[in-house]
Amino acid sequence: MEKEHQIFGIRAIIEAIQAGKEVDKVFIQKDISGELMKDLMKVMKRASVNFTYVPVEKLNRLTPNNHQGAVATIAPISFQDLETLIESVLESGKTPLFLILDQISDARNFGAIIRTAECTGVNGIIVQKAGSAPVNGDTVKTSAGAVFNVPICKVEHIKDAIFQLQGSGIKTVAATEKTDQNIYDIALNEPVAIIMGSEDRGVNPSVLKIVDEKAKLPMFGTISSLNVSVACGAFLYEAVRQRS
Repeated sequence: MEKEHQIFGIRAIIEAIQAGKEVDKVFIQKDISGELMKDLMKVMKRASVNFTYVPVEKLNRLTPNNHQGAVATIAPISFQDLETLIESVLESGKTPLFLILDQISDARNFGAIIRTAECTGVNGIIVQKAGSAPVNGDTVKTSAGAVFNVPICKVEHIKDAIFQLQGSGIKTVAATEKTDQNIYDIALNEPVAIIMGSEDRGVNPSVLKIVDEKAKLPMFGTISSLNVSVACGAFLYEAVRQRS
């Protein structure tokens, strides 16, 4: 974690959140308590800040300073409002292409996906506040700087974002092996949002129930799945092919 993108100490993190800083994630020492920590938990809950409990060794690796049991990452970008972004894209006259990441947790996968999204003309990436990879130094590096060019929206719940997109006339397509439909048989040359699932479980079953269509990539080897960033690239470039 780059030092200019981190805050350490409970009081400092509380003040940063209350000041409206883009706090991406907070790492909290396991089994820690106290009134100040209770205050931090209340502030994080009100601001819907993503946090995780970690061993003290993890915090010591993040910073040599007196962290008091808490270290936060500050996003190097400003996240955008989804409703505003959708309106902007529709008003531009472009055929919308959005990407929804359902709790992808690896920062390098996230960065690689952002890089491909920038190269394929994605209008915006939507992630959930809880359970998603942070925008940190690894994300920036792996994206080759594309993270500064592609709008990213953080939402409370992926399902709410899907309903919002559908309400704006944008079709939602989930990438999943739990379908008989091939990606090459899906129309991606119309307003569409592609949904990619997490590294371990794929797209959440509750999300699969509300999408407009489901599609899979053909697989001919003995391994049943691709790395999520590779699969995402295949889906996005099929959209490019259809729109060319």
